[in-house]
Amino acid sequence: MDRAAGTGAGQGCAVRLPLRPGTARFLVLAGVFVCAACGLVYELELVAMASYLMGDSVTQASVVLSVMVFAMGLGSLAAKRLRRRAAAAFGAVEAALALVGGCSAMALYAVFAWTGAWGGLWRDGPSVVLVAVSLAIGLLIGVEVPLLMELIQRIRRQDPGGAVADLFAADYVGALVGGLAFPFLLLPKFGQLTGALLTGGVNAVVGAALVLGLFGRDLGRRARRVLLVANVLVLALLGTAAVLADDFERAAGRALYGDDLRVSLRTGAQEVALTGGGPGRPLGLYLDGTLRVDGRDERRYHEALVHPAMNGARARVLVLGGGDGLALREVLRYRDVREVQVVDADPRLVRLARTDPGLAALNEHAYDDPRVRVTAADAFQWLRVARGGPYDVVIADLPDPANTASAKLYSREFYGLARRVTAPDGRLAVHAGSAAGSPRAYWTVGATLRAAGLRATAYRVTGVAGREWGLFLASGGPAAPRLAPVPGGPRPHTLKEGSLTAAERAARRTRVTGLPASTLAHPRY
Repeated sequence: MDRAAGTGAGQGCAVRLPLRPGTARFLVLAGVFVCAACGLVYELELVAMASYLMGDSVTQASVVLSVMVFAMGLGSLAAKRLRRRAAAAFGAVEAALALVGGCSAMALYAVFAWTGAWGGLWRDGPSVVLVAVSLAIGLLIGVEVPLLMELIQRIRRQDPGGAVADLFAADYVGALVGGLAFPFLLLPKFGQLTGALLTGGVNAVVGAALVLGLFGRDLGRRARRVLLVANVLVLALLGTAAVLADDFERAAGRALYGDDLRVSLRTGAQEVALTGGGPGRPLGLYLDGTLRVDGRDERRYHEALVHPAMNGARARVLVLGGGDGLALREVLRYRDVREVQVVDADPRLVRLARTDPGLAALNEHAYDDPRVRVTAADAFQWLRVARGGPYDVVIADLPDPANTASAKLYSREFYGLARRVTAPDGRLAVHAGSAAGSPRAYWTVGATLRAAGLRATAYRVTGVAGREWGLFLASGGPAAPRLAPVPGGPRPHTLKEGSLTAAERAARRTRVTGLPASTLAHPRY
C-alpha cells in the first residue's frame, strides 16, 4: 500500500514542511474546504447573473453546470502534466481562478450592458461569454482536486482510498457552505458583483497562504517571488474592482437604460429600474432589464386588460401581480367596486409604486385608496391557501410566459385555482405575452385555459415602437365572454368604439391550433 501511495506522490514525498504532518494535512483539507466553497459560489453567481440578464433560469443553470462539469473533466486530465510541480501549479491555478471567478459577474454584466444590443454576429455575445467563462472556471476547478491529492500524499503517505475520501468529504462540505453562503449572505449583503469579487479575494488569499506557507520550501526563490507578486496583483485588481463596483453598476445601468435612469435597485425578487417620469419625459419601468411599462402607451395595455373584464358584477376584484399599480388604477375608476385585493410577490415594487413621484403619479396614487388591500405573496401559493372570494373579476397582470420561472403562473393548475376563487359569473383577464411575436406561447395559454374548464376570448392590442400584447378574457360560464364596452362605466382613454372587435380579429389572425395545455409537471413555454 505504501508503494502505491509513494507512486501516487511521485518525486515529492521528501517535501520539507514547517509544521508537523498532521497539522499540515489538516490545513490542506481546510484549503480544500474553502476552495470548494468558492468554486460553488462562482457557479451560482454565474447562474444568477445569466438568469437576470438573459432570463430562463433553467436554461442558464443547465448551460453553466453542464459546461463546468465537462470542463472539470478536461482540467483533471490536464492536471496529470502538473503533478511534478504540484505546489507551484496549485498556487498559479488558484490565482487564475480567483481572478476569473471573481470578475466573471462583472465581465458578463459589462458585455450584456455595452454590447448586448449590437445584434448581427454578436447577437448572442452574452451567451458566448457565459460559456467561455464557465469553461475557464470549470477547467481551473478540475485541476484543483488532482493537485490537492498530490499535495496531501506528499505530506504523509496514505492509502489512496482514504486520502480520496478525506479530500472529497472536505470538498463536499465546502460546497455546502458555499451553496448556502451565496443566497443567504453574499447576494443579499454584497450583491452579485461585490460578492463575486469578495469570493475571489478569499480564494486568492487561501491559495497563496497554503502554497507559500506550507510548501514554500518546495519552491525555488524565483517561483515564490512570482507567485507572491501574481497574488498581490490579483488582490489589487479585485480590490479596485470592488471599490469601483457601484460606479460600474451605475455606468452599466446608463448603458442599458439611457441617461434618464432615476432608480435602480435589486428587490430580492427582481431588478427594478425607473427612467424618466418628469415633465416631457415618459416613465419607463424595467424589470430584470426588460421594459415592462412605457409611459407613452401603457394605457393601451392596462385599459384593454381591465375594462372588458369589468363588464358585469364587479364589487370584489382580485389583481394578481400588477405591483406597479397601473391595472389597479383602471379598476378603481369604477365607483361601484367595493374591494380590491392585490397579490404581488415583490413588496419593494409595491412600495416604489406608492412612494416614487413619477410612478405614483402615473398610477394616480392608487394604493392610497381605502378600498385596496395588498398582500406580498407568490400568486400561485396565495391562491392555494386563499380563504377570500368569490371575486367578481380576477386580473392576472403577470410577466410573460417566456420561461420556466413564470410557467407555473400560466399552468392548468394555476387557472384551476383562479377559477376556484372566481364567482360563477365572474371573469378572468389574462395577459399572455405577445400574440404576434410568440404565437405558440400565446395560444398555449388559450389551450391551458380551456383545459382548466374556462372559455376564453382572445384579443390583442398594439402600442408604440412595435410593442404588442396578447390578452384573453375567460369565464367558467357556458359561453366565451363577449368583448364589449362597459355600459355606464368610465370612459377609457384608448379603447374606442369598435376597437375591441378589431383586437379580437387581430388575435385570430395569429391562431396556432392543436397545442397541448401547459401543466406544472410539463411546462410548455
